[in-house]
Amino acid sequence: MYICLCHGVTDKKIEQTIDDGAMTMRDLSKELQVGSQCGKCCGCCKKILNRKLIEIADMTEQVA
Repeated sequence: MYICLCHGVTDKKIEQTIDDGAMTMRDLSKELQVGSQCGKCCGCCKKILNRKLIEIADMTEQVA
């Protein structure tokens, strides 16, 4: 699904960028330019970021 219409960024692209190392909204904005124009996508981007970071933390706990 498209999250940032201004820059044509999908939820899958955001998730991939997080998997590749983005850990903050600043990282996502630098890589994908999300939130840099109208800003309406910021809420959804933050939800995706938080969900993915929790998933990564849960996976890390299982491995340790």
